[in-house]
This record gives sequence, structure tokens and C-alpha cells, in this order.
Amino acid sequence: MRAVPDTLDPEIVAAIDRRLAPVCEEHGVTIPLAVESGSRAWGFPSPDSDYDARFLFLRPVDDYLRLTPLRDVVETPLDAVFDVNGWDVRKALGLLVRGNATVTEWLRSPIVYGGDAAFADGALELAERVLDRERVIDHYLHVGRRHAAHPGGKLKRFFYALRPAATLRWLRVHPGLAVAPMDLPTLMAENGSPVDVREAVAELIALKAATRELGAGEPPPLLRTFIEDEFNAAAHRQAGPRSDLAAGARLADEFFRELVLPRISGR
Repeated sequence: MRAVPDTLDPEIVAAIDRRLAPVCEEHGVTIPLAVESGSRAWGFPSPDSDYDARFLFLRPVDDYLRLTPLRDVVETPLDAVFDVNGWDVRKALGLLVRGNATVTEWLRSPIVYGGDAAFADGALELAERVLDRERVIDHYLHVGRRHAAHPGGKLKRFFYALRPAATLRWLRVHPGLAVAPMDLPTLMAENGSPVDVREAVAELIALKAATRELGAGEPPPLLRTFIEDEFNAAAHRQAGPRSDLAAGARLADEFFRELVLPRISGR
């Protein structure tokens, strides 16, 4: 399972592969999914954007039977080009049940460095069964408002509020669904935004794609209004009942056991 577009630097992709390989050896884990997150996968990279590789990992069965749990995060050295780290599948499933949409974003990333298609498909199917859209809406509203409240004078951060707003609109026009697309262009194409808003977003993406370290500046007032309107609509929605976390956890437990138990023979 691999999907790496030609727009990515092949030398950097190879370097990411070289970072992932020793993770398995040094930590005794397997990696059923490794993807790109961040601006490159979100659809608004700059020419000098770093690479935000994320992965999910599974430990040997004995590691899950310890009285003292091992870390549920594996990190590699951070620098100006690479940001490569991953979560234990158990951690990811726990966050998924509680409405954290980061996991589904990784599962829907258009850039895949490697993985098991059966795992990715099964995890995405699980997400569609257990993810509570009300909690997902809360997630994107919280993330979006946090970035909007601290723009820092940079248009780059504006995108970090724009994408959650676009996701909130997508969820609003797709009632009953909780797993939204990951990238901003797809969100805008599918969320029924007015033509002038879609055109303004496309122009801003094009500007960012041609500008190194997109700097200070004022985003179009039209898009500021779009963001605030979507945040207000989400905040004042008539929210439905929240799902039973215990029921979702049982389904996630079953999925996790199906992943781990067949590995007993390798103990």
C-alpha cells in the first residue's frame, strides 16, 4: 500500500522510508500505516514546507500485558525538514472513540508511505461506525477557534483555521456523516460553499504554493467572514444526542483484539 505523488521530493521520501525502517527494529513494533499529514496532505503546501510523516504502530503482545505500559508514542529527531512520529494503535483507537478526528485524517490521507490496506480499510470502517459527529464537530470547532484566536500575523496560520471551518461546513451539508475529507480542496469542492468563497480559497492556496514561508498579511475579508460564520453555526447548532462511549469502546476493543491476538504465535 503506497501512494506518493510526483510532487514530493523523491530524496526526502526515501529519507522518510529510512527513518521508518529502524523504528520497527529499535522498538520491536510493526507499522500498519504510515502517511503524510500537515500542509502537504491538507492541500496547501509552500515550496519549503516540511514533511509531517505520521504512522500507527503495533507492539508485540507481551508489551500490552505489562503492568507498566510502554510509551504510546514513538518520535524521531525533529529538524527543519522532517517531523516523523507515530502513535500506538491502542492510543489512536481510544482517541477515535472520544471523537478526535486526527486518526480519521491519517486514514484518509492522500499521501501514503506504506501500510496494510486491510488494516486501513478496517480502521476506516470502524471509524464510520463509532465516530460521533457531534464530538467531531466539537473537535474541529475547538481546533479552528484555537488557531483563529492566535493568528500571529501570518497567513500561514490562517489556513489552520480555514480548513476546520471548511470541514464544519462539509459536516453541516452532509448530515449523518462523521468522516470528512482531509484536504482543503476536496472539502471546498464538496461543502457547497458560494463560488466567490471557493475562488478566494483557490487563490490563497495558489499564493501559498508559490511563496516561500508565506508571511504576514491580511487574508481576504470574505474568508474571515466565512470562517466566523461556520464557527458560529457549529457553536449554535441544535446538537443531537452524544453516542454511548462504552458501546464505541467495545467495538474498538474488538477491532484491537483482532489485530493483536493473531500475533500471539510470534511471542
